[in-house]
Amino acid sequence: MPEQTFRSASRARVGVIFFTVLIDLIGFGIVLPILPYYAQRFGAAGLGYGAMIGVYSLMQFVATALLGKLSDRIGRRPVLLTTMLVNAVGYTLFAFAGSYWVLFLSRVVSGFAGGNISAAQAYIADITSPAERSRGMGIVGAAFGIGFSIGPAIGGFSAHYLGATAPGLVAGGLSLANFVSAYFILPESLAHEHRVRRSLFDLGHIGEAISRPRLRPLLSVWALVPFAFAGYTVVLPLHASRVLGWRERELAILFTIIGVTAAAVQGYFFGKIVRWSGERALVVVGTFGMALSIAVVPLLPTSALLYAWTFVLALSNSVFSPAATGLVSVYAERNEQGTVLGAAQAIGALGRTAGPPVIGTVYDVVNGNTSFALAGAVMVLAGLAALRLAPVAHGEPRHAPTGPPTPSTPSM
Repeated sequence: MPEQTFRSASRARVGVIFFTVLIDLIGFGIVLPILPYYAQRFGAAGLGYGAMIGVYSLMQFVATALLGKLSDRIGRRPVLLTTMLVNAVGYTLFAFAGSYWVLFLSRVVSGFAGGNISAAQAYIADITSPAERSRGMGIVGAAFGIGFSIGPAIGGFSAHYLGATAPGLVAGGLSLANFVSAYFILPESLAHEHRVRRSLFDLGHIGEAISRPRLRPLLSVWALVPFAFAGYTVVLPLHASRVLGWRERELAILFTIIGVTAAAVQGYFFGKIVRWSGERALVVVGTFGMALSIAVVPLLPTSALLYAWTFVLALSNSVFSPAATGLVSVYAERNEQGTVLGAAQAIGALGRTAGPPVIGTVYDVVNGNTSFALAGAVMVLAGLAALRLAPVAHGEPRHAPTGPPTPSTPSM
């Protein structure tokens, strides 16, 4: 195949993967403004709602490792196509859930399907040259911000005007459309001679990364920030509903602010800021900025003030997330970038799993103010850990990470 033809085919396949991830993230975002009020209909409070958020992250943690390695065995196409159908099932269960446990099951199913990002990243690696790989991964990363910006708006307003089942049906329909387009357009990218059998459940790289003194403070940050941030996303809708009378539309606006800010900062401004500040400073500033933005919530008497502080939170999170990912490339050796980044992402997923039920339980048992104070305090601990990060010597090489950063949006 001529080189120009090969490049055109590669660009077309990258485009299909972009829309695959984009539709996944739009579907994911659609349910965000609906989920807390849906859960409350079935009597769920802080713990019940937090458990649904946590189990989504837990299933995504399991599936990300499992599906990436499975795609090394059987190819990327069957993994991607199957998870698209599984996603449609999860959203259909969400739309017609008649009890808390059916709603909980829908989040289990969708969380597992959401782990297909590892197979999507592997597909990009298959079809791009080393020189083009970072750009291809960046295109996939851009789908996160765009999808998360569009999805909550669709979900909140469709629920407000079309009823409670509409968001789940729209998300399920998008997943089916995704399956149909990928089935006819997306060829297999992994040749049979390149397929390998790997242990599907090997987490030894996590313990090995934690054992390193230089990485330990950074990995502590990776655990504590998702714990606090995910816990905050549980108690915020409950608090805003009780104190400010929020419903789906208001929550959709909040998530749209987060998504648009993340897309703008990470897509354009971050590269300019990090050149003169460095990643370490942005991790510290971003962490303490999030701590303040979370702790101040109980003191805000109006929706306008809550939206304003949400922008501060989103801005802080948007500089923190890529900077924390970038520090992995500074602290890890060139030949272990993927392994250490994978360990950090796994630790972050465990934080997102534990934070929602813990902080949700505090909301139930104590009160809302204490739950925000706890989330803010955990974020402060993350900031203190960030202050212990090893200084980066001037001119120390920054190796490009092997994939896009963990989305800085709350995982639900």
